[in-house]
Amino acid sequence: MLIIDSKDCESIDKALKKYKKKFEKAHILVQLRDRQSYTKKSVRRRGVVLKAVYKQQIQAGVVDPSK
Repeated sequence: MLIIDSKDCESIDKALKKYKKKFEKAHILVQLRDRQSYTKKSVRRRGVVLKAVYKQQIQAGVVDPSK
């Protein structure tokens, strides 16, 4: 649950802006998407390893990231 402390003299727009920033920093939307379907631990780990390999290939100049 996100709680926004707003002063009485503060406008709704400022309070909404604070809420959006706090919502974004809390990664709530990312968590909801992750919880929609179960992903096995081994599949998650494989994805992390593949990303790391891809980043190393970009650094080495083997893969062109713009494609």
